[in-house]
Amino acid sequence: MTAMVWDVAIRKSLGSAGQRFELDIAFRSEAQRLVLFGPSGAGKSLTLKAIAGLLRPDAGRIGFAGAPLFDSAAAIDVPAAERRLGYVFQEYALFPHLTVRQNVAYSARRGWRNPARDEPGAEIDRWLEALELTPLARRYPDQLSSGQRQRTALARALVAGPRALLLDEPFAALDESLRRRLRAELFAMQRELAIPTLLITHDEADIDAFAEALVRVDAGRVVAGEPAD
Repeated sequence: MTAMVWDVAIRKSLGSAGQRFELDIAFRSEAQRLVLFGPSGAGKSLTLKAIAGLLRPDAGRIGFAGAPLFDSAAAIDVPAAERRLGYVFQEYALFPHLTVRQNVAYSARRGWRNPARDEPGAEIDRWLEALELTPLARRYPDQLSSGQRQRTALARALVAGPRALLLDEPFAALDESLRRRLRAELFAMQRELAIPTLLITHDEADIDAFAEALVRVDAGRVVAGEPAD
């Protein structure tokens, strides 16, 4: 029997400027490549942040690979750093004052001190090489193309040895030709690493290129896909 990878059933009420948004989303999936699809403002990023531990639901549960990450009834809330989920933000969130190597190294070490420009580490070297970033290691984010920044963000997520990848609209800032190439690269990398990946998007081309299973989200709720029991 295939193990359940994702098990999510959460509620979160948010409000600002007199407006309320109710996130009430539930899905379960065994997929290694799961896509959450829906329009902007549907609640996809909120869901991803809750899974990552960056947003605390008001109630519900989040499970990954059979283990609870959050369960309001059982008073479980695993800290984000202990969930070991690699998160790639939509705008990549690279540190502008750090080089490519330092950005990647930041996730490979503990503490808040910035890594040295020549921070040693076999895993750092491995992912710089794997994502073709070694020649760019001394460059800063503003000296990189959009595709190079995306690969740097992926390397930073992977260097810590995550149990899964969470990708927030990873191709949204790229032109169409680069989107096609990086979709193919991401698909190949996921297949090679066999690392569960949850990708959110509003672009149907991402579904065609990457999705093993699909959950459609709108107005904070699942409207089609693999709903929870």
